[in-house]
Amino acid sequence: MPDKELNPVSLLEELNIKQVHNALVMGIKDYFTKMNFSKAIVGSSGGIDSAVTIALACEALGTQNVRAVLMPSQYSTGHSVSDAEQLSKNLGNPYDIVPIKNIYDSFLTELKPIFKELPFSIAEENIQSRSRGNLLMAIANKFGYILLNTSNKSELATGYGTLYGDMAGGLGVLGDCYKLQVYALANYINSKKEIIPPNIITKAPSAELRPGQKDSDSLPDYSILDKILYQYIERRQGPKEIKAQGFDAALVDRVLKMVNVNEYKRNQFCPIIRISPKAFGVGRRVPIVGKYLS
Repeated sequence: MPDKELNPVSLLEELNIKQVHNALVMGIKDYFTKMNFSKAIVGSSGGIDSAVTIALACEALGTQNVRAVLMPSQYSTGHSVSDAEQLSKNLGNPYDIVPIKNIYDSFLTELKPIFKELPFSIAEENIQSRSRGNLLMAIANKFGYILLNTSNKSELATGYGTLYGDMAGGLGVLGDCYKLQVYALANYINSKKEIIPPNIITKAPSAELRPGQKDSDSLPDYSILDKILYQYIERRQGPKEIKAQGFDAALVDRVLKMVNVNEYKRNQFCPIIRISPKAFGVGRRVPIVGKYLS
């Protein structure tokens, strides 16, 4: 475990990033060894979170023991598939491509009598995510894999994830890493050899559940979000103290409300590899239905 607090701003300067990397690799290896597991499966989206998770898992378990599954929909960009494929080719781990369009369409067909002509909403977005979670768990059950979750701490903090969809898994690899730390990890992994395709690191993050979707549609820029989250979660600063540091008051209120109203999601999340004093689940316990700041 790193011996210093994990400030995501400092991590951009690679402070402690080697220790964070080593702790995560050790955490995966230790979990699988002690639980008598040997093989992992990961949903590979072509995004940075899944890319870093797969790279860490390959280092911990061996490339032959990490199976990536690409599950594009009609909203997936072409480069997402090609980036995910290139990642697995660089690593040498096995991968499969299982499109979800037909599965998604069948859900909409069966739900049409209930949904009627209501406009596209988060309901349709979540059907895609849960379809992917179902496929991953089916393959995991069939072959005895453990599903590694790829959600990061910024997403878990704000509830930016789908229960029983992209929040499914047996172990959360990045659940105690803020998004900026994930970027720092990607750069560290690539420091000696290009493993993660550069496009995965430089492109705007997106769940790709609707046309043109970007994380920034729902969340503040991670460079600001992570700083506010760090002060609230790690430093235990209240809204007044955080606003006094110069952050926009309305933004602080919005972010802290997201953290508080999404405790019910985190309560149902899988175990997380802990690398900080305030890891969700074991380092930060709060009431699920607390009304404070909400």
